[in-house]
Amino acid sequence: MNYESIERRARRRERVRKSFTYFCLVLWALMVLFPFYWMLLSSVKSYSAYNSEYVPRFFTLSPTLQNYVDAFTAVPLAKYFLNTLIFTLATTAIMLVVITLAAFAFARLDFRGKDLVFTFFLALMMIPNELVVITNFVTITDWGLRNTFLGLILPSVTSVFYIYLLKENFAQIPDELYYAAKVDGTSDLKYLLRVLLPICRPTMVTITILKVIECWNSYVWPRLITDDANYFLVSNGIQEIRENGFGRENIPAMMAAVVVISVPLIVLFLLFHKKIMAGVSRGGTKG
Repeated sequence: MNYESIERRARRRERVRKSFTYFCLVLWALMVLFPFYWMLLSSVKSYSAYNSEYVPRFFTLSPTLQNYVDAFTAVPLAKYFLNTLIFTLATTAIMLVVITLAAFAFARLDFRGKDLVFTFFLALMMIPNELVVITNFVTITDWGLRNTFLGLILPSVTSVFYIYLLKENFAQIPDELYYAAKVDGTSDLKYLLRVLLPICRPTMVTITILKVIECWNSYVWPRLITDDANYFLVSNGIQEIRENGFGRENIPAMMAAVVVISVPLIVLFLLFHKKIMAGVSRGGTKG
């Protein structure tokens, strides 16, 4: 067996391997994307056409946008959008300030018991979320903050994981930069704003996007702390559509509401997915 024959067989095996890999990836992509396609397809089918399909069809020749109109008139979905936007922006902005200052303190400042306090912070990640929700609910109720934006926002303005992620990024910056800045008379706040944050911008963008997605998808806490429709978020709106019978009867309109709520997050992720991956990988790299 000559060398050319061996090389041809190796190339053939490589093509077969790649073809099988791409086939599996395409199959997996279809499985993941099909629910989104079915949601979008159902949202543009008329109510009569959807109910007349004894065997579901994977296309429609007469799409309609009436379901989107019905979704916005069945419940005040636009108001829920505004509430969710206020909740998301306020929570994300406050959290960024809190975790940035905390991460800087753990990464650059020297104070007694720093390692012990940081270990305690990391240990908090071991506590089940259900216990935290119960504690927060009792606290917010005792403070009389139910059915308020402040009650919605306060329990979400910090995150131990994000503090840890940002602290690891700050720790990667050479100490010589910090000492040189101190020699030049730069304050810690100015060093944080002009040196650390610009260098760690990918991680900051990642944390911001992940927090926005987390707030937008928030369901359990808003459901517990609000029973006034004036403070409902989009997650509450979907549940209200379902509970009042409209969503169970008019599935296309229900799907239209879900599409409207999902599109902003899908677009956000598609625009910034590379930054998310870069920020997470940077946070997991030391040195």
